[in-house]
Amino acid sequence: MSEPLLLLIGASRGLGLALAQEFLARGWRVIATERKRSEALHKLKDFARERLEIETLDILDEAAIAALRAKLEGRRIDLLFVNSGVANGAGETLGAVSAAEFQRVLATNALGPMRVIDAFVGLVPSEGAIGVMSSGLGSVANNTTGGWEVYRASKAALNTLVRSYAARPASRGQSFVVIAPGWVRTDMGGPNASLSIDQSIPRVADVLTAHLGKPGARFLNYLGETLPW
Repeated sequence: MSEPLLLLIGASRGLGLALAQEFLARGWRVIATERKRSEALHKLKDFARERLEIETLDILDEAAIAALRAKLEGRRIDLLFVNSGVANGAGETLGAVSAAEFQRVLATNALGPMRVIDAFVGLVPSEGAIGVMSSGLGSVANNTTGGWEVYRASKAALNTLVRSYAARPASRGQSFVVIAPGWVRTDMGGPNASLSIDQSIPRVADVLTAHLGKPGARFLNYLGETLPW
């Protein structure tokens, strides 16, 4: 493909910003969204110029999603990737978390990404792919240690919703990639995480591009290894 196009939802910092940088370095054009102005993302535009477009989007704002979809009508999106994640405390149990906080985490990590996918899927050809940033903590089968109860539930919900969406008759020719980037040293991952951004994100990009045009839903880690749902 000549200058393929990535629509990257959530690129203001951390893993999302690194993904924008990585795909630009690989010769892609990128439409990157921010919820509020990111100086780092706008500095990247100074380098990438017309190859990087920046849009404002809150994935919980249905009107904003619809407006961006209308603005991009007629564009071919080779890769749609939704990077969205918030967390509460690791030790905050379901008995302790407030209903409002539970709803915030589930809406941001699961409902919002699926609304974005549903809005933009029509711009992604069968030769492309749709990806979401999940987590190894979203694996129900691998949950043998507990902790992070609400965050785990939100990512498990995201995984299930992607599988359900991919199983729809209209979606069966599309590639869906649910990816776990590993435990990465970011604001969310913390300073003790095992991976740097540079160890994770180029491999995440490798996995995503390797699955362009491959129908079905897959739950993979940053090494391309299959994870149990």
